[in-house]
Amino acid sequence: MSEQNLLNSLEKMLSEQRNPNTLHIDALSPLEVVTLLNHEDKQVAFAVEKNLPQIAQAVEHIVAAFQSGGRLVYMGAGTSGRLGVLDASECPPTFGVSSSMVVGLIAGGETALRNAVEGAEDNIEAGEQDLRHIHFSRKDVLVGIAASGRTPYVIGGLEYAKSLGAKTVAVSCVRGAKISKLCDVPIEVVVGAEVVTGSTRMKAGTAQKMVLNMISTTTMVKIGKVYQNLMVDVAATNEKLRVRALNIVSEATGTNKEIAEKLLEDSGYDVKVAIVMGISGADVIKARQTLKENELNVSATIKSLLRESVERIR
Repeated sequence: MSEQNLLNSLEKMLSEQRNPNTLHIDALSPLEVVTLLNHEDKQVAFAVEKNLPQIAQAVEHIVAAFQSGGRLVYMGAGTSGRLGVLDASECPPTFGVSSSMVVGLIAGGETALRNAVEGAEDNIEAGEQDLRHIHFSRKDVLVGIAASGRTPYVIGGLEYAKSLGAKTVAVSCVRGAKISKLCDVPIEVVVGAEVVTGSTRMKAGTAQKMVLNMISTTTMVKIGKVYQNLMVDVAATNEKLRVRALNIVSEATGTNKEIAEKLLEDSGYDVKVAIVMGISGADVIKARQTLKENELNVSATIKSLLRESVERIR
């Protein structure tokens, strides 16, 4: 894209326009500035709400991919890329999944997480190269993230993913985004002009974070990583998470901390097994076996074991 065409494109983008509500923000007191910021941020959730059907559709594709051995791959540049990497990084400790199950790619590589890598987002070939590097396949789902909806790095990735026959999702903050035309599920969260003109790390970044939270959390719920509203696949890798695991087992089973601790010890600190043992009365071997038979879904496992108990009584 020529420099003039780029300028024309940016001028048309709502996120690049001046916000009439903040024209004199530099003359306001700190309290007035943060109040204004808070007011603008309130609009983000409503913008996301308009895209709930599309977000749910994206989740369905990702669940299907996981069930077939595929992965969720986020791809973006700058703030968008960092948010994708952040969401991917939080899935293993929160839901106990492998770090290879949800992957975050950012233009410019790991250096770009902390320092701007000039020109990285404009490299359309790098999008394909980065996907090739992780052996992206048609079993995977690519979520391209670009507030502007036109980042070359993301475009390159989406085009490559489509050429393989993989499902693709595009998250942008403008209407009629270019990346929306290159994907199966377009998610356009239009948040309007930023408080500081063009600073899409603000409302646009907040909107993207909300969307990614919804995508990863709902997907994990649907593949059985949550029982009721408890994250039962939490990996107890440090003291804080061990305490959390104890609280989860206690809450789920309705037992005191001493009994919950014993259940965790007997289960080898496997929260799901401990919960199944505590509610169904099954021993550790039976609990593990039945969980496996029910694809590690706690609710289905408990129902199965309780049904067996009732049938034995009859």
